[in-house]
Amino acid sequence: MEVLQYKRFQETLYREVLDNGLEIIVLPKSGFQKTYATFATKFGSIDNHFAVAGKEAVQVPDGIAHFLEHKMFEEPTGDIFATFASQGASANAFTTFDRTVYLFSATEQIEANLETLIDFVQNPYFTDENVEKEKGIIEQEINMYADNPDWRVYFGLIEALYQKHPVHIDIAGTAESIGKIDKETLYACYETFYHPSNMLLFVVGGVDAPSIIDLVKRNQAKKSFAPQGEIARIFEEEPAAVRDKKVVRKLAVSLPKCMIGFKEKQVTAAGIELLEQEVVTKLMLDVLLGSSTPLYQFLYEQQLITDSFGHEYNIMTGYGFSVIGGDTPEPERLLEQLRTAIQKAAQDGLDPQLFERVKRKKIGGFLRMLNSPEAIAGEFTRYSFRDSDMFDILALYENSTLEQINARLRDHFDFEHMAVSIVTSDKH
Repeated sequence: MEVLQYKRFQETLYREVLDNGLEIIVLPKSGFQKTYATFATKFGSIDNHFAVAGKEAVQVPDGIAHFLEHKMFEEPTGDIFATFASQGASANAFTTFDRTVYLFSATEQIEANLETLIDFVQNPYFTDENVEKEKGIIEQEINMYADNPDWRVYFGLIEALYQKHPVHIDIAGTAESIGKIDKETLYACYETFYHPSNMLLFVVGGVDAPSIIDLVKRNQAKKSFAPQGEIARIFEEEPAAVRDKKVVRKLAVSLPKCMIGFKEKQVTAAGIELLEQEVVTKLMLDVLLGSSTPLYQFLYEQQLITDSFGHEYNIMTGYGFSVIGGDTPEPERLLEQLRTAIQKAAQDGLDPQLFERVKRKKIGGFLRMLNSPEAIAGEFTRYSFRDSDMFDILALYENSTLEQINARLRDHFDFEHMAVSIVTSDKH
């Protein structure tokens, strides 16, 4: 068992990699009543074309990672949610672009719930009948999101930004793509991506680390997994240009929604370099567009934005993009004002005092996050799957400079690589 001490944070992580490749990390939090556990696989919506060392490449239908997540909760013995509830736990799961995560939160029967979590994720039960039944359920979910204006404006933007990379494909897939899924394909994906060597079990809360690790060891000793080679993910080369400069959809909305996105021209960084790019870009966006900035106040006073206005930044090796926007009565005028403000900021640089204030706020937010077991588990796993360490973020914020974020602003906001997504009322 490896002991990782983060003295600055007064945190100690306990880590062990089992013979079957499963990585276990436990973060005891003294005095915490709640324990939160995540069992995550590095398998997300973008992983639709892959090859395992020694085997031929496989292309699978879009939406299969999300479909598999749904199917994992079906057990021949009944509803796994009922089992968790009977043990005083709340369970859930989610699929993102790059991972699928199964989780529970509980204040009691932690060992029983942990066994339940591991066992159901390692016990797939797919039949022709239950797979066909699930298609109807997921098709309803897809149709529901198709009518959701917030989802459509967001995914409309990603579709406009990307031509080839599967990040532009809806996480749930399409009715057509899920129609191609069968139990054999599900088992093929399961055996590849749910192998222990591709998974991370993270437990945080009022627990004893050696006891938790011993429990997992005993659990895994009862199971056998054939050795597996490295998984290679296969992506078509993504052109630098965006697919569409502008997309407009009509849905039932009282106020139009507008999002603009800037696509990174190329993303080859990994590990700490990728983490630094994320930290610096998020800091830059906050200094430019955060709710305490002059630009935000100006747009609000002009009634061009509402409280829904915000921004985010997504990056992984292979893709990266920012998203800015929200509800607005005048999408075109908002776009014009944002373009003008970004160009002025690129020319003049950002306010040094505002930069220092936002930087302190970011540092405070990170330190507060360490009091949330849910946030710690989610963030640690996310960064771990990107070969970086969540605890490096604080130093990156502290060491960031105004020169760095001004340079990032000028590099990121290239209007040749911008796309716009608008959802407007279907009544006009």
